[in-house]
Amino acid sequence: MCEGIDLTSKVAIVKSDINGETKSLAEALRLIDGIDDLNTSERAVVVKVGVFRHKADNHTSISVVNAIIDSFSKAPRVFLAESDNYQGSGLERLQIWKELFTEQVLPVNLSDLEDAKEVTLAGENMKLSSVLFKPNVLVDTHILRTFEKGSILKNLFGCIPMRKKAKYHKILPTLLADVYEAIGGIDLSVMDGTYLWRGAGGPRVPMNLILVGKDAVAVETVGAVLAGLKPEKVPVIQEFVRRGLGAGDLEEIEAVGMPFESLQEECKSALKALRKK
Repeated sequence: MCEGIDLTSKVAIVKSDINGETKSLAEALRLIDGIDDLNTSERAVVVKVGVFRHKADNHTSISVVNAIIDSFSKAPRVFLAESDNYQGSGLERLQIWKELFTEQVLPVNLSDLEDAKEVTLAGENMKLSSVLFKPNVLVDTHILRTFEKGSILKNLFGCIPMRKKAKYHKILPTLLADVYEAIGGIDLSVMDGTYLWRGAGGPRVPMNLILVGKDAVAVETVGAVLAGLKPEKVPVIQEFVRRGLGAGDLEEIEAVGMPFESLQEECKSALKALRKK
Protein backbone atom coordinates (compact mmCIF):
# COMPACT_ATOMS: atom_id res chain seq x y z
CA MET A 1 0.00 0.00 0.00
CA CYS A 2 1.31 3.47 -0.85
CA GLU A 3 2.11 5.49 2.25
CA GLY A 4 -0.26 8.38 2.85
CA ILE A 5 -2.96 7.01 0.54
CA ASP A 6 -6.37 6.54 2.16
CA LEU A 7 -8.16 4.26 -0.27
CA THR A 8 -11.93 4.32 -0.01
CA SER A 9 -13.52 1.58 -2.11
CA LYS A 10 -16.67 3.53 -2.84
CA VAL A 11 -17.60 4.23 -6.45
CA ALA A 12 -20.32 6.73 -7.37
CA ILE A 13 -22.24 6.23 -10.60
CA VAL A 14 -24.46 9.06 -11.75
CA LYS A 15 -26.24 10.07 -14.92
CA SER A 16 -24.48 12.88 -16.74
CA ASP A 17 -25.93 15.75 -18.70
CA ILE A 18 -23.87 17.29 -21.48
CA ASN A 19 -25.21 20.69 -20.41
CA GLY A 20 -24.64 20.11 -16.72
CA GLU A 21 -21.54 17.95 -16.21
CA THR A 22 -20.33 20.09 -13.30
CA LYS A 23 -23.57 19.43 -11.42
CA SER A 24 -23.40 15.70 -12.17
CA LEU A 25 -19.80 15.44 -11.03
CA ALA A 26 -20.56 17.45 -7.89
CA GLU A 27 -23.27 14.92 -7.02
CA ALA A 28 -20.88 12.03 -7.61
CA LEU A 29 -18.26 13.66 -5.38
CA ARG A 30 -20.86 14.17 -2.66
CA LEU A 31 -21.69 10.46 -2.81
CA ILE A 32 -18.06 9.53 -2.14
CA ASP A 33 -17.89 11.95 0.83
CA GLY A 34 -16.42 14.91 -1.01
CA ILE A 35 -12.91 16.11 -1.85
CA ASP A 36 -12.32 18.75 0.81
CA ASP A 37 -9.00 17.06 1.54
CA LEU A 38 -7.95 17.46 -2.10
CA ASN A 39 -9.44 20.82 -3.06
CA THR A 40 -7.17 23.18 -1.16
CA SER A 41 -5.18 26.34 -1.84
CA GLU A 42 -1.99 24.51 -0.84
CA ARG A 43 -2.02 21.81 -3.52
CA ALA A 44 -1.83 22.03 -7.29
CA VAL A 45 -3.91 19.54 -9.26
CA VAL A 46 -2.69 17.42 -12.16
CA VAL A 47 -5.41 16.00 -14.41
CA LYS A 48 -3.93 13.09 -16.36
CA VAL A 49 -6.07 12.90 -19.45
CA GLY A 50 -5.75 9.99 -21.84
CA VAL A 51 -5.52 10.80 -25.52
CA PHE A 52 -3.71 8.57 -27.99
CA ARG A 53 -4.53 10.47 -31.17
CA HIS A 54 -5.78 14.06 -31.08
CA LYS A 55 -7.93 13.63 -34.19
CA ALA A 56 -9.95 10.81 -32.60
CA ASP A 57 -12.78 11.16 -30.08
CA ASN A 58 -11.94 8.31 -27.67
CA HIS A 59 -10.96 10.51 -24.77
CA THR A 60 -12.62 12.33 -21.89
CA SER A 61 -14.92 15.04 -23.22
CA ILE A 62 -14.26 18.75 -22.87
CA SER A 63 -17.34 19.10 -20.67
CA VAL A 64 -16.22 16.39 -18.22
CA VAL A 65 -12.69 17.80 -17.98
CA ASN A 66 -14.20 21.23 -17.40
CA ALA A 67 -16.33 19.75 -14.60
CA ILE A 68 -13.19 18.31 -13.00
CA ILE A 69 -11.51 21.72 -13.16
CA ASP A 70 -14.58 23.38 -11.62
CA SER A 71 -14.47 20.88 -8.76
CA PHE A 72 -11.03 22.14 -7.76
CA SER A 73 -12.01 25.76 -7.26
CA LYS A 74 -9.41 26.35 -4.54
CA ALA A 75 -6.40 24.90 -6.38
CA PRO A 76 -3.73 27.48 -7.25
CA ARG A 77 -3.00 25.64 -10.51
CA VAL A 78 -4.64 22.87 -12.52
CA PHE A 79 -2.36 21.15 -14.99
CA LEU A 80 -3.78 19.10 -17.87
CA ALA A 81 -1.09 16.52 -18.51
CA GLU A 82 -0.08 14.15 -21.30
CA SER A 83 3.20 12.83 -22.72
CA ASP A 84 4.60 12.48 -26.22
CA ASN A 85 3.87 9.41 -28.31
CA TYR A 86 4.47 8.47 -31.92
CA GLN A 87 1.21 10.20 -32.88
CA GLY A 88 2.56 13.56 -31.76
CA SER A 89 3.69 15.65 -28.82
CA GLY A 90 1.80 15.78 -25.56
CA LEU A 91 1.16 19.50 -25.98
CA GLU A 92 -0.20 18.98 -29.47
CA ARG A 93 -2.71 16.39 -28.26
CA LEU A 94 -3.70 18.54 -25.28
CA GLN A 95 -5.01 21.15 -27.72
CA ILE A 96 -8.28 19.16 -27.64
CA TRP A 97 -8.97 21.01 -24.37
CA LYS A 98 -7.42 24.37 -25.33
CA GLU A 99 -10.66 26.27 -24.74
CA LEU A 100 -10.25 25.41 -21.04
CA PHE A 101 -6.76 26.91 -20.75
CA THR A 102 -6.52 29.97 -18.47
CA GLU A 103 -3.98 31.54 -16.14
CA GLN A 104 -5.01 28.85 -13.63
CA VAL A 105 -5.46 25.92 -16.04
CA LEU A 106 -2.30 25.07 -17.95
CA PRO A 107 -1.18 22.26 -20.30
CA VAL A 108 1.91 20.33 -19.28
CA ASN A 109 3.96 17.90 -21.32
CA LEU A 110 5.04 14.94 -19.18
CA SER A 111 7.89 14.34 -21.64
CA ASP A 112 9.49 17.62 -20.57
CA LEU A 113 12.00 16.33 -18.01
CA GLU A 114 13.80 19.54 -17.03
CA ASP A 115 12.55 18.98 -13.49
CA ALA A 116 12.24 15.21 -13.22
CA LYS A 117 12.62 12.49 -10.61
CA GLU A 118 14.49 9.26 -11.14
CA VAL A 119 12.55 6.08 -10.40
CA THR A 120 12.82 2.37 -11.10
CA LEU A 121 9.95 0.98 -13.14
CA ALA A 122 9.76 -2.69 -14.15
CA GLY A 123 13.45 -3.02 -13.29
CA GLU A 124 14.49 -0.12 -15.51
CA ASN A 125 15.78 3.28 -14.40
CA MET A 126 13.56 6.04 -15.79
CA LYS A 127 12.64 9.65 -15.15
CA LEU A 128 9.13 10.94 -14.51
CA SER A 129 7.93 14.53 -14.56
CA SER A 130 7.98 16.05 -11.08
CA VAL A 131 4.42 17.35 -11.46
CA LEU A 132 3.14 13.78 -11.01
CA PHE A 133 4.42 13.51 -7.46
CA LYS A 134 2.94 14.55 -4.15
CA PRO A 135 2.03 17.01 -2.74
CA ASN A 136 0.28 17.60 -6.07
CA VAL A 137 -3.16 16.02 -6.38
CA LEU A 138 -3.41 13.51 -9.23
CA VAL A 139 -6.75 13.12 -10.99
CA ASP A 140 -6.94 10.32 -13.55
CA THR A 141 -9.66 10.48 -16.20
CA HIS A 142 -10.45 8.20 -19.11
CA ILE A 143 -13.38 6.58 -20.90
CA LEU A 144 -15.71 3.63 -20.30
CA ARG A 145 -14.62 0.93 -22.75
CA THR A 146 -14.44 -2.81 -23.38
CA PHE A 147 -10.63 -2.70 -23.63
CA GLU A 148 -9.05 -5.59 -21.72
CA LYS A 149 -5.89 -3.55 -21.03
CA GLY A 150 -7.94 -1.09 -19.02
CA SER A 151 -8.90 2.55 -18.87
CA ILE A 152 -8.14 4.46 -15.66
CA LEU A 153 -5.15 2.29 -14.73
CA LYS A 154 -3.96 1.99 -18.33
CA ASN A 155 -3.93 5.80 -18.47
CA LEU A 156 -0.83 5.74 -16.24
CA PHE A 157 1.03 4.47 -19.31
CA GLY A 158 0.94 8.07 -20.51
CA CYS A 159 3.15 9.08 -17.60
CA ILE A 160 6.08 7.40 -19.34
CA PRO A 161 7.93 10.20 -21.16
CA MET A 162 9.31 8.23 -24.12
CA ARG A 163 7.69 8.80 -27.48
CA LYS A 164 7.97 5.11 -28.42
CA LYS A 165 6.29 3.13 -25.66
CA ALA A 166 5.13 0.00 -27.52
CA LYS A 167 7.92 -2.21 -26.14
CA TYR A 168 6.51 -1.77 -22.62
CA HIS A 169 3.19 -3.41 -23.50
CA LYS A 170 4.77 -6.79 -22.72
CA ILE A 171 5.24 -5.76 -19.08
CA LEU A 172 2.22 -3.48 -18.83
CA PRO A 173 0.67 -4.66 -15.49
CA THR A 174 4.02 -4.47 -13.66
CA LEU A 175 4.92 -1.13 -15.22
CA LEU A 176 1.59 0.52 -14.40
CA ALA A 177 1.61 -0.67 -10.79
CA ASP A 178 5.21 0.53 -10.43
CA VAL A 179 4.23 3.98 -11.76
CA TYR A 180 1.31 4.11 -9.31
CA GLU A 181 3.53 3.27 -6.34
CA ALA A 182 6.36 5.58 -7.44
CA ILE A 183 4.16 8.68 -7.68
CA GLY A 184 2.18 7.95 -4.52
CA GLY A 185 -1.08 6.80 -6.10
CA ILE A 186 -4.08 8.34 -7.80
CA ASP A 187 -6.14 10.69 -5.62
CA LEU A 188 -9.32 10.77 -7.70
CA SER A 189 -10.53 8.75 -10.69
CA VAL A 190 -13.19 10.02 -13.07
CA MET A 191 -14.40 7.62 -15.75
CA ASP A 192 -16.26 9.38 -18.54
CA GLY A 193 -19.17 7.12 -19.47
CA THR A 194 -20.79 9.54 -21.88
CA TYR A 195 -20.37 6.60 -24.26
CA LEU A 196 -19.51 2.94 -23.92
CA TRP A 197 -16.73 2.29 -26.42
CA ARG A 198 -15.80 -1.03 -28.03
CA GLY A 199 -12.14 -1.87 -27.59
CA ALA A 200 -9.68 0.97 -27.20
CA GLY A 201 -11.99 3.33 -29.05
CA GLY A 202 -13.97 1.76 -31.86
CA PRO A 203 -17.74 2.06 -32.25
CA ARG A 204 -19.65 3.58 -29.34
CA VAL A 205 -23.13 3.81 -27.89
CA PRO A 206 -24.44 6.60 -25.62
CA MET A 207 -24.61 5.82 -21.88
CA ASN A 208 -24.43 9.28 -20.24
CA LEU A 209 -22.67 8.11 -17.09
CA ILE A 210 -19.91 9.34 -14.80
CA LEU A 211 -18.06 6.93 -12.50
CA VAL A 212 -16.05 8.50 -9.68
CA GLY A 213 -13.98 7.19 -6.79
CA LYS A 214 -10.84 7.64 -4.73
CA ASP A 215 -9.83 4.01 -5.19
CA ALA A 216 -8.65 3.85 -8.81
CA VAL A 217 -8.69 0.05 -8.83
CA ALA A 218 -12.31 0.02 -7.68
CA VAL A 219 -13.33 2.50 -10.39
CA GLU A 220 -11.50 0.40 -12.98
CA THR A 221 -13.21 -2.73 -11.68
CA VAL A 222 -16.72 -1.28 -11.77
CA GLY A 223 -16.09 0.09 -15.26
CA ALA A 224 -14.78 -3.28 -16.43
CA VAL A 225 -17.88 -5.09 -15.15
CA LEU A 226 -20.19 -2.59 -16.86
CA ALA A 227 -18.18 -3.03 -20.06
CA GLY A 228 -18.74 -6.78 -19.98
CA LEU A 229 -15.25 -7.73 -18.76
CA LYS A 230 -14.37 -10.05 -15.87
CA PRO A 231 -12.02 -8.22 -13.45
CA GLU A 232 -10.45 -11.49 -12.33
CA LYS A 233 -9.27 -11.98 -15.93
CA VAL A 234 -7.91 -8.46 -16.42
CA PRO A 235 -4.13 -8.68 -15.73
CA VAL A 236 -3.72 -5.01 -14.84
CA ILE A 237 -6.46 -5.11 -12.21
CA GLN A 238 -5.10 -8.30 -10.73
CA GLU A 239 -1.55 -6.92 -10.45
CA PHE A 240 -2.85 -3.91 -8.50
CA VAL A 241 -4.94 -6.17 -6.28
CA ARG A 242 -1.95 -8.44 -5.64
CA ARG A 243 -0.02 -5.44 -4.33
CA GLY A 244 -2.88 -4.28 -2.12
CA LEU A 245 -3.40 -1.07 -4.10
CA GLY A 246 -7.18 -1.21 -4.22
CA ALA A 247 -10.33 -3.32 -4.46
CA GLY A 248 -10.76 -5.50 -7.53
CA ASP A 249 -13.82 -7.44 -6.41
CA LEU A 250 -17.37 -6.08 -6.51
CA GLU A 251 -17.97 -7.69 -3.13
CA GLU A 252 -15.42 -5.27 -1.66
CA ILE A 253 -16.74 -2.17 -3.45
CA GLU A 254 -19.66 0.01 -2.41
CA ALA A 255 -21.38 1.25 -5.57
CA VAL A 256 -23.49 4.31 -4.77
CA GLY A 257 -25.81 6.42 -6.87
CA MET A 258 -27.60 4.54 -9.62
CA PRO A 259 -28.92 1.03 -8.80
CA PHE A 260 -26.11 -1.21 -9.98
CA GLU A 261 -28.13 -4.23 -11.10
CA SER A 262 -30.42 -2.18 -13.35
CA LEU A 263 -27.38 -0.36 -14.71
CA GLN A 264 -25.77 -3.69 -15.59
CA GLU A 265 -28.85 -4.61 -17.60
CA GLU A 266 -28.68 -1.26 -19.40
CA CYS A 267 -25.04 -1.89 -20.23
CA LYS A 268 -25.79 -5.40 -21.50
CA SER A 269 -28.20 -3.89 -24.00
CA ALA A 270 -25.55 -1.37 -25.01
CA LEU A 271 -23.00 -4.15 -25.48
CA LYS A 272 -25.40 -6.00 -27.78
CA ALA A 273 -25.79 -2.83 -29.82
CA LEU A 274 -21.99 -2.47 -30.01
CA ARG A 275 -21.57 -6.00 -31.35
CA LYS A 276 -23.82 -5.09 -34.27
CA LYS A 277 -21.70 -2.10 -35.25
